[in-house]
Formats: sequence, C-alpha cells, structure tokens
Amino acid sequence: MSQVIIYTTPTCTYCNAAKGYFKQNNIAYTEKDVTVDQIAQQDMISKSGQMGVPVIDIDGNIVVGFDQAKLKELLKL
Repeated sequence: MSQVIIYTTPTCTYCNAAKGYFKQNNIAYTEKDVTVDQIAQQDMISKSGQMGVPVIDIDGNIVVGFDQAKLKELLKL
C-alpha cells in the first residue's frame, strides 16, 4: 500500500475533494493542516515549491492540486 500524505487547509474545496476521493477508494492517508503546523508547511513548500494546497505526496511523488488522473496513476487504481 502506498504512503499518502495530503497537505491541506480547512477551507480548501480541492483538499476536501481529494480526501473524499481517497476515502471512496479506501486509500489510507495522513492529513497535515498547514495552517496550524509550521513544520508541515515548510515540508510542503520544500517538496513542491508551492504554497497552494492540496499538495499530495504519494511515496515521494508530488501532486499539486486535485489531479484525479495523476492520483489514479500513482495509486494504480
């Protein structure tokens, strides 16, 4: 099973869509809220070069935004 980390904010519509996608496909994930976790925020920026969310890390592969086709490919769904 893939290791999935999703960097989010509470008001992000695309973050909620990504989390829903993971739940729908029974994919376990770790959520890191970058509004309250400064270390997670710095980790997200260093991995992606982005300040926008969601940033999704699947086994070290970074997906910026809710790119369903890319998620499907990386998760082998």
